[in-house]
Amino acid sequence: MEFTGIREGSTDFFVPVQDMDDNFPPGTAPVFFNRRMELNRDATVLLCSVLRPSDYLDAMGATGVRGIRVGRECGIPVTINDRNPDAISLIRTNVSRSGLPAEVVSRDINALLSERSFDAVDLDPFGSPAPFIDAGVRGSRRFLFVTATDTAPLCGAHRKAGMRRYFAQPVKTDYHSEVGLRILLGFVVRETVKYDRGIEPLFCFAREHFVRLHLRITRGAAAADRALGRIGYIMQCGKCQHREEEKGMIPQGACCPLCGEPLQPIGPLYLGSIQDHRMLEALLEQIDALELGTKKELKNVITVCNEELPTSSFYDYHRIAKSLKVSPPDIGSVLERIRTAGFGATRTHFSGYGIKTDAPVPEIQRAISAR
Repeated sequence: MEFTGIREGSTDFFVPVQDMDDNFPPGTAPVFFNRRMELNRDATVLLCSVLRPSDYLDAMGATGVRGIRVGRECGIPVTINDRNPDAISLIRTNVSRSGLPAEVVSRDINALLSERSFDAVDLDPFGSPAPFIDAGVRGSRRFLFVTATDTAPLCGAHRKAGMRRYFAQPVKTDYHSEVGLRILLGFVVRETVKYDRGIEPLFCFAREHFVRLHLRITRGAAAADRALGRIGYIMQCGKCQHREEEKGMIPQGACCPLCGEPLQPIGPLYLGSIQDHRMLEALLEQIDALELGTKKELKNVITVCNEELPTSSFYDYHRIAKSLKVSPPDIGSVLERIRTAGFGATRTHFSGYGIKTDAPVPEIQRAISAR
């Protein structure tokens, strides 16, 4: 295996040399490393520097960079696990290079988390995290972090795969990235409540190729009931863009109040807030103290997340403008017109064309078509 040295944050480490003709990760290297996930790893380092878990498990270590960065840049005891012998060899090399007293283990993660627990468990598999959530919940004392890169099944592009993996009906919509995040959150809740535990989202976000959840695990039947009470459906009209929320595990049939079309249920998914705004404020206060390669982008993501309305979907105002056969105005003017009409309206980190608002569709259309 051929290596090259790179640096993320304040940490130097080795990664396998990838086939530069193969742009789709994991490429041809025997150990997986995705350079495009630096923002994801930076967010983990930032969050751990604020949360200060007593110990941290990098459950699918690969190169070990995520766990090593948490250990070196946050001063937190870390355990790094992987089943791949090539990965374990590289992890040991990188741990030795870093001077970090990390524990390196090679176990099936479901078996490991049946025997041991950690204050923070980080699941970052290639593809779906669904097979590992149950073990992650059982092995997490306070925090569970999850990455999903199977965005097509989550967001409705591969609908049957989404139904098989997450026991939910994803539908490809203009706000499919938020649907994917909320379906994943809903799945985590359903895996958690059977142990009389609940979850509280701390900082959850999506980019074009992944969904990332940072969650606090809460204990007790009351906590489980609170989390379960946030499960439900987005009821979407396929004709006029109207949508509404419906709580509960079984959707009730309904028709659109605007055009009379049957509403299509999307879910079950998580309808509650996906951010802890006190946590986001703490992250913004801490971020300049750290050496992060994606600091500017990450700060922008956190800032926009902190300002978002806690609605369960957003509107693509460019698509609405196209349906109205008008040129899309500046997004700032659309937001201002909606606010002037007495409704809330913000940008969203999910899309540069997205608007989060509690205004009804006709009001959004008026704000877009006004000149």
